[in-house]
Amino acid sequence: MKRNIVLIVIVFVLATIISYVLIEANEKQFQQSTWNNYPTERYTMRKHIIKSKLLIGKTKQEVIRLLGEPQASNLTGKDHLIFALGKPPSFFDMNDAKLIVIFEDTVVIKVIHSHE
Repeated sequence: MKRNIVLIVIVFVLATIISYVLIEANEKQFQQSTWNNYPTERYTMRKHIIKSKLLIGKTKQEVIRLLGEPQASNLTGKDHLIFALGKPPSFFDMNDAKLIVIFEDTVVIKVIHSHE
């Protein structure tokens, strides 16, 4: 019995590690043509957009020119735009992901990844 539990735990841990590696291996650099023409690929570019600070310092018009039209938003507070990223490649998380671009004094100050 104890051996079966250990085997199940090992299989679960290995499956988790393999899933994580496969998801991370699919991360891509931002390419405007891919972003605009293949919306299902957007999720794979989110980390590059955030970590490279690609949008920081850009105006709303520059962001819209780069990423296209944002989604309608009912969030209140800071000036922002929201872009759909689609569903993450996950067995567990089925919520749509979003890229939230936050502005201050007409330029981007922060970009975050959010799940609904």
